[in-house]
Amino acid sequence: MGSKAVEPQLRSWWKESSVYQIYPASFQDSTGTGIGDLKGIISRVDYLKDLGVDIVWLSPIFKSPQHDMGYDISDYKSIDPPYGDISDVDVLRDRLHERGMKLVLDLVMNHTSDEHPWFQESRKSKHNNPFRDWYVWRPPRYDAQGNRQPPNNWESHFQGSAWEYDEATDEYYLRLFCREQPDLNWENPAVRAAAHDVMRFWLDRGADGFRMDVINFISKDQSFPDSDEPILKGHEFYACGPRLHEYLKELGAILKEYDAFSVGEMPCVTDPDEIMKAVGAGRDELSMIFHFELMDIDYGSKGKFSPGTWRLSQLKQIANKWQRLMYDRNGWNALYLENHDQPRSVTRFASDAPEHREASAKLIAIFLGFQAGTPFIYQGQEIGMTNVPKDWTMDEYKDIDCVNHWALYKDTADEETKAMLKAEYQKKSRDNARTPMQWDASPHAGFTTAGATPWMRVNDNFEAVNAASQTSDPRSVFHTWRRVLEQRKALKDVFVYGDFALVDEASETVFAYERRASAADGGGVAALVVCNFSGADETWKWEGKAREVLVSSAGKDVKDVNAGGIRLGPWEAIALLL
Repeated sequence: MGSKAVEPQLRSWWKESSVYQIYPASFQDSTGTGIGDLKGIISRVDYLKDLGVDIVWLSPIFKSPQHDMGYDISDYKSIDPPYGDISDVDVLRDRLHERGMKLVLDLVMNHTSDEHPWFQESRKSKHNNPFRDWYVWRPPRYDAQGNRQPPNNWESHFQGSAWEYDEATDEYYLRLFCREQPDLNWENPAVRAAAHDVMRFWLDRGADGFRMDVINFISKDQSFPDSDEPILKGHEFYACGPRLHEYLKELGAILKEYDAFSVGEMPCVTDPDEIMKAVGAGRDELSMIFHFELMDIDYGSKGKFSPGTWRLSQLKQIANKWQRLMYDRNGWNALYLENHDQPRSVTRFASDAPEHREASAKLIAIFLGFQAGTPFIYQGQEIGMTNVPKDWTMDEYKDIDCVNHWALYKDTADEETKAMLKAEYQKKSRDNARTPMQWDASPHAGFTTAGATPWMRVNDNFEAVNAASQTSDPRSVFHTWRRVLEQRKALKDVFVYGDFALVDEASETVFAYERRASAADGGGVAALVVCNFSGADETWKWEGKAREVLVSSAGKDVKDVNAGGIRLGPWEAIALLL
């Protein structure tokens, strides 16, 4: 473990921060509409401060028809009325800044809503139309029988063709997601100028940065060739397209001007060289990216909604790859196991059984929070919220990806296949992360007023899993996260800027790793993190000696771990100062 001194230019406020993601519709309803809103978020700012997070990221709050829960934006400078208005954003900004926290907004500019005025103008005509080239339009192809076909065989991330036919002009527009989300044409300088204008509008208003939705999709291969890929045809021609880094440098110049934070969502790419172009020090593109290699670990041979299994050694391999890559090449990791598009980490990576849920949620905090990178906590993760109940019926799902997938099979598949699909939806649907925040044991978990109807069903376990029962309990999941975040700050030369080394690579039950500061930065101080990813007791052989227990999910003291081995209960985790 050869730790290197971290040069001053490689240190940054956002590297030393943690991020809390809010899904506004499901966080806190202040008006009794059953939908969360900005005033509700404002009312919970002190809760976030008590948790110890530094940055608050809001999923889209802009005007939208809500075909994809706000990721189809019709006006980038107006707030969707159910959430409030722009003055509420100003109040939230001020409340966060007063408490030393920062505000990050969701920038969705690979595509817009089909109700955006830009697209409404674009679809009016093919000729003498200044907005036509703001989107990706192509003429149909025809088969030997004269049947109209899309321009190529690219597939939508939400099932079916990635092209939508528009009868008015007899052309197709590209929409990599749902039909109401036409892709912008970033080849057009006017489109890029509009994106830059949106960024400056919010940065000038006091936003501190952006999460950038599918940002690596903005450059497409302009020949639009057919794809030979077996799953998600076409992604090889737009995931990190030929002009991506040119476009990211334009965005990066604006971010640098404001000393702003950025995290780019980058699906469908695992090439280290490509990613380092986006996040490498001195590249001036993005602060960090969300990669998806770990998120795909349980996908089956036919994609997301097919059964897949994983082993702890696979998780170790992926985590170690990204830890080493970013440390050795001066990049930066975005650490996450949950967000608005992913199922709950307790259910997915550990156990949500009532007897194991709390231990599992604490394990997730310790496992994730002490790695190198900026940790992202998704609302409810800090209290151990779980996937939706297994008795959810198909008409309760709202996730367009899940709904569209079910529509392909519900009338044709046999009963065994349909049962398998329902089980996979319960494991992987995006709705798992979108159930209302569980604040207390009152009706609707305190998310909305007693007489209101939440826009989505509250998880049945809210009486046992809620924030009110945890904020006053020092042994809770909430306080485990709080201690992890405190230790990251107190020992930043170790946990923020230190080296990472995987320990005991072969074990399929224990994930252990060391973090070590350089001699120049922290006198070579080191820490050991040991996590039991199993539902059985484990004794992990270890001949070292700990000076201090930094965080223990089971309340262990240093004397409990200095006897030649560390005894861990089911889903137990511990972090030690060596």
